[in-house]
Amino acid sequence: MTLHKEGTPSILIALVLFIGLGLVAELAVKDILIVRCLLWALGTFLLVVMLQFFRKPDRSIPQLDATKVFAPCDGKVVVIENATESEYFKDERIQVSIFMSPVNVHINWLPISGIIKYMKYHPGKYLVAWDPKSSTDNERTTVVVENDNGLSLLLRQIAGALARRIVCYAKEGDKMEQGSEMGFIKFGSRVDIFFPLGTEIKVDLEQKVKGNRTVLAEIPAN
Repeated sequence: MTLHKEGTPSILIALVLFIGLGLVAELAVKDILIVRCLLWALGTFLLVVMLQFFRKPDRSIPQLDATKVFAPCDGKVVVIENATESEYFKDERIQVSIFMSPVNVHINWLPISGIIKYMKYHPGKYLVAWDPKSSTDNERTTVVVENDNGLSLLLRQIAGALARRIVCYAKEGDKMEQGSEMGFIKFGSRVDIFFPLGTEIKVDLEQKVKGNRTVLAEIPAN
């Protein structure tokens, strides 16, 4: 397992704090055992948190499969319902939302292969990610991908109460493969996926899913 490039600034800051707290512990308060231990513990905790948050596991898909829609991220399914998608499709869709806690891997992967038909960043609020209004009020990025069979999916990266930066690598007109990195959201967040009505959803509410591993839905191959 490696570390994600998006974590470089945060990891460097945590490393500087670790070294700084260690120097204080050994030079300024070395004779006060409890304070010394607390400083080392705090520095170690901060560094470990940053390292685990920005970990980058090998999640490549061994074989592309046009009949499957994989989860775009790790987390827990918090919404499965019919909803009006008002930004791009402007019709009713099946919405599946996945909440990522701070302990989850925060890479976002593309669930199907296809052409990026639409991408737009929206500045906004930082409501908790499970708040229903977060889909429309929070900082977010919307991506629409269409595969060779004409299936279009809308994915929305949504910042949470802790998240302050959404990274999206997808650009309009790009042709991207299933399982490739679509983006990254820092420190707690959510991804919404909008499916056409009639799509058979293969996950349940409260189910934990893994990006590029869990199948969210199956679609017929033309």
